[in-house]
Amino acid sequence: MDGRDASDEALMLAYAAGETAAFEQLYARHRSRLYRYLLRQLRDNALADEFFQDVWQRVISARAGWKPDAGFATWLYTIAHHRLGDHWRSLKHRPAAPLDADERTARVADPDTPERVLSEFERRRQLQLALDDLPEEQREVLLLRLEQELTLEEIGDITGVGRETVKSRLRYAMDKLRSRLPA
Repeated sequence: MDGRDASDEALMLAYAAGETAAFEQLYARHRSRLYRYLLRQLRDNALADEFFQDVWQRVISARAGWKPDAGFATWLYTIAHHRLGDHWRSLKHRPAAPLDADERTARVADPDTPERVLSEFERRRQLQLALDDLPEEQREVLLLRLEQELTLEEIGDITGVGRETVKSRLRYAMDKLRSRLPA
């Protein structure tokens, strides 16, 4: 099977039938975006690495019984979403601040300097802080929509909520980001 033109679902079916090259193609297509999603949620490289491996291990373990009821990407992110949910429930709190939070805060320049206003780094930092302040449910749907470019229906399938709830969470997340970020 030539995996370059095959759909994710066709590749997964081929992998379930024993074609390891199909898995390699799926992995190549989704590894960066999945890792970025996990890292954004966990904010810890070592933990993101662990979860990344765990999610792919679950894909490998479930290959024989996989059915294309939903798109492969939806299924993959559903696995990641459930794994993250298990993690947060085990901790019984929101993720901790980054280990270098104090260091980051100490590096913040005077807010009235032109350098800070124009700094791309600062705008990204402000965006990250605003994202960190969003409730977990809102941050997750926002990241799935903007970074993973998933549809509202796919996000609903992953998170286990309806399309309208996804839209509502996205709207509230965007409103909060607009209020926190300079125009």
